[in-house]
Amino acid sequence: MQVKSAGLLLRTHKLLVYLTKLSLFSILLSIAGCLNYTQEVHLYPDGSGKMKINYWMNLPENEDTTTINKIGIFNRELIEKEFSSAYTVLNNVEVYIDSVDSTTHALIDLNFAHIDSLNNVKVFEDFQFSLKDGASGQKIFSQFIPPIATGFGIDGSEYIITYVYKFSGTIITHNAQIEDGQTLTWNYTLAEIGSGKTISVTFRPFKLKETPYWIYVLSGIVLLIVIIFLFRKKKD
Repeated sequence: MQVKSAGLLLRTHKLLVYLTKLSLFSILLSIAGCLNYTQEVHLYPDGSGKMKINYWMNLPENEDTTTINKIGIFNRELIEKEFSSAYTVLNNVEVYIDSVDSTTHALIDLNFAHIDSLNNVKVFEDFQFSLKDGASGQKIFSQFIPPIATGFGIDGSEYIITYVYKFSGTIITHNAQIEDGQTLTWNYTLAEIGSGKTISVTFRPFKLKETPYWIYVLSGIVLLIVIIFLFRKKKD
């Protein structure tokens, strides 16, 4: 997808917000390309989980990438520094060019001890991750999507932000556009985000160590057989 106006570049979704405040932003207006950001999260019953981020754009072949490298949008070392923290385990960071469509990609794969702890990571400080108790046996999860100012004649409808969450539990209510079993998906253009959006889900998490019912039945049968055997042996 080609963009007539200049494109925003980002290291992450938060960097996309930050770039609008930089003086270098006016220089980046000369770079054409469509920006996409996808964040996939698997949230476990205890609040821990794993996250994969993939953002990419189509950069002109003849474009000087000096400014891009200074900002660190597709600089592997700077991305690692941005996502490294006491609250995350960084599994992998990869930057590559897709030969099929010439798009430049950045992939980040990390684990987190608790979804709330991500609020202490600088790159996520505006996301307001929250996981709290709801009704009996239920959890309420939410995440804020910060507003992103485009300005300078940039068409915010040309940029796609996608959030995919898989919950280890039974989903009760949500405001996602797509539901597929335990997986929910939100898709927004920057124009649709406007002053900000909030992802919201109520779910009943699976029990961490739930013993299957048949185990109790089998144990009862075994116990009964032992008692009968001992009783008969005593009579003999």
